[in-house]
Amino acid sequence: MILKTSTHKARGTTFLCRFTLCALLLVLPASQALAQLMLYPTRIVFEGNQRSAQLELINNGTESATYRISLVNRRMSETGEFSEIAAPSPGEQFADTLLRYSPRQVTLEPGAGQAVRIMVRKPADLATGEYRSHLLFAQQPETSGRRSIESGSAADGEISIQLTALVGASIPVIVRHGATDANVALTQLGLERSSSGAPLLALQMQRSGTQSVYGDLTVNFTPRSGAEQVIGRANGVAVYTPNPLRRARIALQPPSGLPLSNGTLRVTYREQAEDGGKLLAEAELAL
Repeated sequence: MILKTSTHKARGTTFLCRFTLCALLLVLPASQALAQLMLYPTRIVFEGNQRSAQLELINNGTESATYRISLVNRRMSETGEFSEIAAPSPGEQFADTLLRYSPRQVTLEPGAGQAVRIMVRKPADLATGEYRSHLLFAQQPETSGRRSIESGSAADGEISIQLTALVGASIPVIVRHGATDANVALTQLGLERSSSGAPLLALQMQRSGTQSVYGDLTVNFTPRSGAEQVIGRANGVAVYTPNPLRRARIALQPPSGLPLSNGTLRVTYREQAEDGGKLLAEAELAL
């Protein structure tokens, strides 16, 4: 996409700067990363005596790509957005000082894969609790064949500036030490409408305890004279420590001709199947 600035004149010559998005690294959670970078698993949790884990990267794109790997500390807001921080607030415990990983940078040809090994080292005086940091995979610019910013195909009297779009992905790495636990409740359920008029279920996830929670939200609707059916899902939803609350909205897709009235909405929050599928919380809303 080309963004054109307004035209300016200097010394009788017209300069038109043309920029190709983007100048900044776009960092996405692994679940939202672009298809060219595949990561598995999309989160790592160290518990008990586990001291190492392995992460697989695959370049699913059509061009080679280089990724620099680093650990960053991030804070989650009540609505699920992340912001990178330098210093922890009270109650925040980060894992960056506990983790080692290798390699630090990888270059992947199309279709190629690479294993990243992650190790945890706990000091003897480590306090009981959960520690979390994020492993960031930041795509690096391609340096081969680099041209001068003024040697592009711009028309006479124009300067063409092209910047390479870079995409990064991150996954949480969690270290749990000692006896930790968590409880979660689903509260403040309410039916809302999006700007387009589509139905949404708004809710709050209230977490307590010494560890985060992670799982899938499922919304079922039971008409007064009909069978229960799934009308909404939100997978991979977390509430990280020390946050006591997360606000969420789930898009609902009832079958055509089925009004969301004269019935019951039931929302469940379960661990993902690979984690055991345990029911973590459940709530209902009468309509």
